[in-house]
Amino acid sequence: MTMNVIVVIQARMESQRLPGKIMMKIEGKPVLEHIIDFLNHSEFIDRIVIATSNLNEDDIVEQLALKLNIDCFRGDSADVLKRYFEAAKLFQGELIIRITGDNPLIDPTIVDEIIKLCKESKCEYASNMIHQTFPLGYLVEAITFPILEEIYKTKKDNLNKEHITPHLRENYQKYNSKELFADPEFTYPTWRLTLDYQEDFELIKKIYSKLYKPGSYIPYKSVIKLLKKEPELLQINEKHYLKK
Repeated sequence: MTMNVIVVIQARMESQRLPGKIMMKIEGKPVLEHIIDFLNHSEFIDRIVIATSNLNEDDIVEQLALKLNIDCFRGDSADVLKRYFEAAKLFQGELIIRITGDNPLIDPTIVDEIIKLCKESKCEYASNMIHQTFPLGYLVEAITFPILEEIYKTKKDNLNKEHITPHLRENYQKYNSKELFADPEFTYPTWRLTLDYQEDFELIKKIYSKLYKPGSYIPYKSVIKLLKKEPELLQINEKHYLKK
């Protein structure tokens, strides 16, 4: 099944809990650059697009995209769904992969599994978020353009405007949907490996210091094995993920 597969990374400097987090540096590079570097190891992605806002504070995001020769779309600062839809339309995405700019440990092989699942099943929506088995930080969604367009045209509530896919996840049975699950021994849905708080940043920096190799990505299973071997690392951001 041939499709134009584009990854749209939503990334803005504004963050209520950790302002500027996408440009915080780990091993000498901004978080957003690491995400792009990791996604470049995908076998099935045709184009990477950063979707940021048209606010002056996000000029730095566009500058990074230019530096890395990555497409950048700038749109509505409040309506993320509109920004996603317009970016997908502009770059003629047929299958749109949703990635957020606060996941510096994203594993491109998980992204590829989602893409492969969607292509082989010819589904409209594929995700590892419906019945979550992966930690926060590894969540991926694939949406066909017609479904994204349908959501954009019919869902005008603030929840869907901000988070794009709540309607899909809540009504997945109404669509041709598929799910990806982690292997049982690597199932840790309560762990926080995303970047929302300073403590998350400290944990992710520790993981990078132990596993990161320039020019490569950090495999998901390597992260899980490290944290099982050194569980004290999880205590760094314990107060946040235990709130869930």
